[in-house]
Amino acid sequence: MSHTTTYSRVAVTDAAAALLRDLAAQHGPLMFHQSGGCCDGSAPMCFPVGMFQTGPGDVHLGVVDAGLPEPIDVWMSAAQFEYWKYTHLTIDVVPGRGAGFSVESPTGLRFLIRSRMLDESELAHFGLAASP
Repeated sequence: MSHTTTYSRVAVTDAAAALLRDLAAQHGPLMFHQSGGCCDGSAPMCFPVGMFQTGPGDVHLGVVDAGLPEPIDVWMSAAQFEYWKYTHLTIDVVPGRGAGFSVESPTGLRFLIRSRMLDESELAHFGLAASP
């Protein structure tokens, strides 16, 4: 029996998935963009699909499964990706005010990123050389 490993650069905690289900019920399908911009720092911004337009300056990191009919796309600016390409990102939620136009802003909760370095098999899968 063979075992297939599924690789992903992004994940979501159970708490964040629960909030995403509530938000999707209110706003419809959702997506994330991790900008690294000056105003909201590196807070992941959650938008209804179609409210934020991605372009050639953005990298599609993958999708997260929040138990919704459609997975949630996660994007990052290409410039930010250069700094974070060796990391796995997990979207979590904590008490606080959400960033700018992010849909969780009025809930008293905010999304944040928890990161870890990719392991050797992940680095190989994504075509990245391990650090010396």
